[in-house]
Parts: sequence; C-alpha cells; structure tokens
Amino acid sequence: MSVRKRAWTTSKGLEKEAWVVDYVDQTGKRRLKTFAKKKLANDFEATANVEIRAGIHTADSASITVAEAGMLWIETCERAGLERATIDPYRQHLRLHIEPYLGRLRLSQLSAPMVREFEDRLARGDMPEGAEPRPRSPAMVRKVRVSLSALLSDAQERGLVSRNVVRELRRSRKRGKERQAEKRQKGKLKVGVDIPTREEIKAIVEASKGRWRPILLTAIFTGLRASELRGLRWHDVDLDKRELHVRQRADRYSKIGKPKSDAGERTVPLTPIVVNTLKEWKLACPKSGQWLVFPSSGGIVEHHSNIVARGLAPTLIAAGVTVDGKGEDDGPVKLAKYSGLHAFRHFYASWCINRRVDGGLELPPKVVQERLGHSSIMMTMDVYGHLFPRGDDSEELAAAESSLLA
Repeated sequence: MSVRKRAWTTSKGLEKEAWVVDYVDQTGKRRLKTFAKKKLANDFEATANVEIRAGIHTADSASITVAEAGMLWIETCERAGLERATIDPYRQHLRLHIEPYLGRLRLSQLSAPMVREFEDRLARGDMPEGAEPRPRSPAMVRKVRVSLSALLSDAQERGLVSRNVVRELRRSRKRGKERQAEKRQKGKLKVGVDIPTREEIKAIVEASKGRWRPILLTAIFTGLRASELRGLRWHDVDLDKRELHVRQRADRYSKIGKPKSDAGERTVPLTPIVVNTLKEWKLACPKSGQWLVFPSSGGIVEHHSNIVARGLAPTLIAAGVTVDGKGEDDGPVKLAKYSGLHAFRHFYASWCINRRVDGGLELPPKVVQERLGHSSIMMTMDVYGHLFPRGDDSEELAAAESSLLA
C-alpha cells in the first residue's frame, strides 16, 4: 500500500494535484482512492491497512448506497417474522428521514461525523429548498438513529460495510442527560391523572352499558392489554374456575399472533362482577369464526379505535369522568378524561398493589408482574414501584439498631 502525489493539467490548462492511495484489498484486487489532502490519504491508509488484515475492508466501488442497504434491512426484518406493527415504522424511518438525507451515499463513505450532522439536520428540520422546515422531536431523532444503526448492522453482517459508524458516536453523556430530561418530563404515574381513581372506576362501572360493558369491565378488573382483549377467545375463559388465560393477541392491523413476550402468556383470576357479566355476554355475543369474546358486530376482530370512540369515550362522558375541551366551533365541551384502555391497566396494577384499602391482601411485586405479563420484575417496579406501600422507616431503623447493639 502506498500514498503518492498525482499532478495533472486539465484541458483548460489548469494544473491540478491530489493524493492517491494505491493498495490491494483482502480479495487481491487493486484499488485506488483519491484525496484532496495528504492527511486524509494517510488516515485512510492506516484504517484500510487494519481492515484489510482483519478481512473486513469494503472499497467504495464495491459498496452499495444507504437506500439499497435499507431495502435489504427491511427484507431481513420480514424474513425474521417481525410484526407489521414493527416493520411499518422502520419503513417510515427509512423513507421519510434516512433516504432524503443519506440515501444516495455509499455505506463505505458514511462516517461518525456525517451521522452526527444527520441528527442535527433532523432536529433542525432541514428540508429541500422552498419547503417548510419540519423539525423532528428528540424522541424521533433517537428512533431514527436506532433504525440507522440496525440498518448498518445488517449491512455489516452481509459484508457490505466494515463497521457500524453509529456505534462509534460518543453519546453516553448526552444519552444520560436525555434520559434524565425525559424522566423529569414524563414523571411518575399519578392517580387521577394517569390512573383512574376508585371513585372514577365506580362511576365508569355504573355507566357501562350494552355491548361495551363486558370489555370495559374485563379491562378494569384483569389489566389485559387492548390487544389481548381483542384477541381473547371463549375457550381461554373458564367461568367455572373464575380465570382466563392469555394465549394470543390481535395487533393494530387485527392480525392474531402470540403475546408480546413469553411472560405475556399467563393466567389471570376473574372477579365475580366480571364472571357474571361474561356469562350474560356469552349469550348475546356475536358469532365469530375465531370464537372471539369481544368481536365486532360482524364477528371479526374489533378495531381498537372503535372500542375507544364508541365504547370508552361515551362511557367516560356518561360517568362524568371528563376534562374541559373545545368543540369544532371553539365552544366549551366535555371530553373523555382518559384516551385509551391502558388507563384501566394502570388502575388494575395499582389496585393489586394496594388492595388492603378495599379489605384485601396486598400482592407482592412478583405476583403483580405475573398478572400484568411483564417480562421482568424491573419493568413492573420501574412503572409502578412508587405505588407500593412503604413501612415506617423510622421504626424499621430503630429495630435494626436495637438488634445490632443488643
């Protein structure tokens, strides 16, 4: 491998010069790469030497573009059997964010500074000349960066690029600040804000009517995810034993599949009000070829938006669980306080944690984790840990001191 200076005269008589790296890659093929400055050529020579010895060097002429690598990455995701709900956002990241800025660039030309500049341009909302700026949120920038890293990892496994430059970014300090800011902004779940109060739940139960009452009561007193409720089958409900089994779910596209994780497959006990309501509902439930407990009127998987718009929101308004809002004419209107069924999942978790208030026994964190179908106890504690009742710290410390000094 050598670095040499090349000088020439153009057809217009202008004298030009550049620095050329002349080398043979790991396949035995001779390569030439030209640079405007000697320092850049020397840097490339040092890097290429290491990559060639490791057998991972990819010349520009043998590389493909970021856009082409993106299509290969999507194909990998599809072959891996990822859900459509996962792949569709990847396609959007590729089409709307990555391709417009980096699509034509070859993988071998991509560098960590380029990725950093790409993130800055996303945050600023740089768009083609004449178009309105469209800044991306910090959360969206992070998601796009993760997708770009996954794209490069796939290309690296295929031998199309020597390294994943996204991973080379020194972002640990910024990530820590971002996490802290995000945590401060999000805060802990609060009763009456994120979690319905007991009084609100009582009003909702009383206001629940018709075909929506069974699914709303089941959501409240089992903590099932909306996808799990929509995919629940009658032969997974044992009314005699007062329990149901979560074995499948329906994604946002109404496709039936396995739960989110192995922990998602679980058994959840049923309360008397849910058992009695489901017994009545079973007689009136629309016929479904999939034996769904909560199908649409046509017997297919019910859309989540229908449950929220036609069932949840009207019930909350009827129960007086509302917030002030504005109508189409800017006039004052009452809006449903909670926007989705996940609020009931939060309530169920808090209810399990603090059942002593209702005369029951408190459930330990591990049981709450199993009831909710969380993959780890850390997930349960991260979301709901602050809701668990605490003992009297002063008394515990006094007892510990007496034991130590006895």
